[in-house]
Parts: sequence; structure tokens; C-alpha cells
Amino acid sequence: MQDETLKGESLSITEEKLARLRELLPEAFSEGKLDWERLRIALGKEEEFSNERYHLNWAGKTDAFRSLQAPTTATLAPCPEESVDFDGSDNVFIEGENLEALKILQKSYFGKVKMIYIDPPYNTGNDHFIYPDRFAESKDAYLKRVGDRDEQGFVTRAGLFSKNNRENGHFHSNWLSMIYPRLFLARNLLREDGVIFVSIDDNEAHNLRMVMNEIFGEENFINQFIWTSKKGAQGMQTKYAVVSNHEYILVYSKHCDHFNYLGIERSKDSFSNPDQDDRGIWKRQYLQRLGQNLPKRTVTDPNTGKEYSFETPYTQQKLDTWVVEDRIIFPANEKGYPARKEFYNEYKNKQQLITSLGLFPTKASTERLYALFNKEKIFTNPKPEELLSFLVKSTTTANDIILDFFAGSCTIAHAVMQLNASDRGNRRFICVQMPEPCDKKSGAFKAGYKTIADIGKERIRRVIKNDDLNVGFKVFKLQDSNFKIWRGAEIQDEKELEKQLKMHTASIVNDTKTENILYELLLKSGFPLTAPIEAQDGWFMAQDGEATLALALERIDKQVIKAVLATAPQKFITLDHLFENNDQLKTNTALQMEDAGIAFEAV
Repeated sequence: MQDETLKGESLSITEEKLARLRELLPEAFSEGKLDWERLRIALGKEEEFSNERYHLNWAGKTDAFRSLQAPTTATLAPCPEESVDFDGSDNVFIEGENLEALKILQKSYFGKVKMIYIDPPYNTGNDHFIYPDRFAESKDAYLKRVGDRDEQGFVTRAGLFSKNNRENGHFHSNWLSMIYPRLFLARNLLREDGVIFVSIDDNEAHNLRMVMNEIFGEENFINQFIWTSKKGAQGMQTKYAVVSNHEYILVYSKHCDHFNYLGIERSKDSFSNPDQDDRGIWKRQYLQRLGQNLPKRTVTDPNTGKEYSFETPYTQQKLDTWVVEDRIIFPANEKGYPARKEFYNEYKNKQQLITSLGLFPTKASTERLYALFNKEKIFTNPKPEELLSFLVKSTTTANDIILDFFAGSCTIAHAVMQLNASDRGNRRFICVQMPEPCDKKSGAFKAGYKTIADIGKERIRRVIKNDDLNVGFKVFKLQDSNFKIWRGAEIQDEKELEKQLKMHTASIVNDTKTENILYELLLKSGFPLTAPIEAQDGWFMAQDGEATLALALERIDKQVIKAVLATAPQKFITLDHLFENNDQLKTNTALQMEDAGIAFEAV
């Protein structure tokens, strides 16, 4: 411990007393602060906890609810120039703050995602992450803060990220306020048979389990896998003679009644059939178990009459049956012991049973990532792609959607693309990553990568190129709506009202690209970002399964109306200002669409 006199501060009598009290009554403290209610209980005083019941609560939980309930007007703008095969790909990378991105995805992807994997900040005390720490601010103020960017257009850490120090009295509360609304919105996106995996370490594993019980339901808890991430201590120095070489992955289903763990097919590598047994391939399983204080049993080789006695968990009746069924393999010499045939075809479950996730070392995955980037040290401790590939393969099939909204270097995209290449699947990924600036002293920044999002996008490109994969991905970026938002709360007088009215003579923000308007309207109409779009003569046609949507965004005239009516979409959207105050054309368009059974909207 550092000598207090070296801090340049006098000894705090209050802090010294609190330290002594913490030693005597640790149960009276919560998140490093003295809890008067707990202190009274600890001292044996008659006291009832406020709202006494078994539940998870923290400072700021109400505000966390408000943050997830507040609607967003933001949208996603397409960036074909940063994509690979933008028009032909079903994979998506979203650059932007993930809470807003999850809100935007609600309508288009509600109940469509089969698997979610996230690797959120572990709350080690040095993490920079977003949480609603300014509980008095308005939604508009929060969105403005989310959009804080430097002169180059990158999101600023000072304006958005908050470092959650352990000295903070709301250390755990801040983390919970960050993770709660994101998990809540993520659950909406899961299919009824969907599953979510969340990586975590000891800092917040206990709180994460409770918050996921609340959001997903305790009955939908599947497992808390132990993932061995390091071999032994690997040179780590700790205060105590213990060290952690593992993390956890929590697994919850959307609905346990619908969840189906596909698993990994049991390997046949250890099976063979050297004696051409009609029952198929088999492997040797020894019958003897030493050191377990088991009863001794005896079996007799019917060919030689030799008896073998050994300790085993199997009953004598079971062993005798196996002898009659020719399932016992007797040794070729006197020193051996009998074994039994275990036939592959007789397994009730053809999937491997999983107890833990074994060793998928982060060191090896880091070295592979460095090699992918020409030995540039661009991202430390990425999750191993083999680990994520294992999880994806265990729970998804050919055409499923996989989402990661803490994408980092995009290991999940790497894993999905490689898995599809190996089993000819068509799984699709959606990665969401904030353009968090890289430290200027980091290898990534020196190699030309300004943000974490840049690293993720480049990794996807390099995997596609290096592995010669016939896939692509669409890049979208979070931005303000392309439509002018009526801000009635800001109107305080006639002058402000006049200003708002003047601004809204046209609904579109100046210099907005047609493609940006197109995708905003698709999202707000419930169409996915990968919906096929056909550009017609002056209008667009989008399709999602049986749903069809026509959009006229540059002009509206009799030719466009006639073409739309001929294709008979379910809905037709155009921009109100395109009618150029021609009320007759607008009215006729509405009537024609109504007669044809086409929903019509001018925005």
C-alpha cells in the first residue's frame, strides 16, 4: 500500500474510521459506500429494507429503463465505398453507438436473430464505456453527446466514453446501467428458439447472472460455461498465491421450451471396426476403475476359460450379458484387462456433451490476428475465432442470423465466414461497433487505423481476400434522420414557431442522398438492411419474403404511378414535396392506390 504521506494530503480521520468500520462490518457497505440501512441491520436494530423482496436493484436503474424506452429518430446510412459487394451481400457491419443501433434494428429484425454473442466491457476499473451517467440530461442532450466528434469526424472519448473507476461510488451501478438496456433490446431481436452468449469475467459475473435472470427469466438460463483462456499462470504476478486462467460465457435462451441445442456432431475419429462387427464401428472402453473403492467383479473368457477379476462400476449381471453379446474384448496377454465395445450407432445423443469450453487460448488468436495484419499489433486479446465458431456451429443452421453488438475486431464475422466456407452454410452476421478512437500510441493507430470500427471492417475485408471467400458485407453508419424533426419543446415564442415552420416547408434535410432516404424508409417500414432492392425508372422496389414496398424518392408523375400500379406492391411511399403543391396529383395518386389495394403514404 502506498504511504499516505506521499500523496501530499493530510490523513483523513473520516476515511480512517470508515476503513476500520469496513473491517468490522463489511456487510454494511455497498459499492464502497456505507449503507445506513445495512448498518442498522448489522447492529441488530429493528429495520425493514425498502421494498423488501428478492430482486436486483442499483442506483440509476430507473434511468436505465428510461434510456431504453426513449425512442430514437436516428437512422443508418449506407457506405458502399467501405463495403465488399454491397448490393449482393447479406452480411452487415454497423458503425455507431450500439444502444441507438439496437433501437433502429427493432422494427426490421424483431424476432429474427437466431444467435447473439457479445463480449462487453468487463468493468475491470480501467474500461471506457457509455452509460447514462448524466441522469438529469434530456434525450436530445444525450443524442448530441453520442454524436460528439472531433474535427476528423471521429467520436470523441471525452464527449461520450466515461471511465468507470473502482473509486467511483457507483462502480457496479454504472456497469449495470450500461448493460441493462442493451440486453433488454437484444432479447426483442431473438427468435423464439434463439440463444444469447455473453462473455464475462469475475468482476461482474454475479451481477450479469442476476440481470439476465431478470431480463430473460431464470427458467431460460441454460449454462454458465467456463472458458479456459490461458495456460496456467503464464508469468502473471498476483498479490495472492492464486491466479485466474479462465473466463465465463453465460448462455440464455429466449424461451427454453423452444430452444434446441444442436451441438457438435460426435467425432468418429476414435471409432473403427477391425473385426468387421455387423453392429458397426466401435471404440474400446476399459472396464477397470482403480482408486475408487469399487466392488470387484469377475468375467471369464469363453475361448480360453481364463478368469479376470477387477474393480469396476458395472454390475455382474451387466458384465455377463456383455460376454454373451460378444461385447467384451479380452486381452491378448495375461497382463491386460478386459474392455468393452462401445458402438457409435448406439449413442442416444449423436452430439458431444459439453461440460466446459476447454482451452481456446487468447494468445494464439492474438498472434493469428497480427499475422492477418502483416504482424502489426493492432488489437490485443481478441476472442479466438475457433471458440466463437464452436458456439455458432452448436446453435445455428444454414441461413440463421448472428448478431454481435460489441463487435470489437469482428471475431464473430471471421468465425461465421470460415464456418460457412467449411460446411457450405449461408449464415449471416450483423456486427455493431462504435468508432472508438484508437490510442495514438497504439500499433493500430500507427498502422493507419483511427478507430476500433476501422479495425473490424478491415479484418472482414482481409479474411475475405486471404481465404478467397465468395462473400461480402454492407457497411452502414449511424447518423441523424434524413427527415427534419419537429422540435415542439423548443418553441418558446412566435419567433421560434416561425423558424420551425420555415424549416419544415420541405421534410428532407438539405443535400441528403437518395440512398440514405431509401434505407431510412426501409428500416422504418420494417424491411431488413439486406432486403433485395431493384432500381426502376424513377423509383425503387424492395422485397422481404412476401412483403413488397415501392418507393418514389426523386420524382412523382403519371409514368411512375402507372409503373407502380402495374407491379402491385403492398405499400407505396413517396416524398410529399415531390408533388410540388400539386394537390390534384396527390389526391388522384391516393385514390388510385386505394382502388388497387395498395397502402399509400407521402412523407
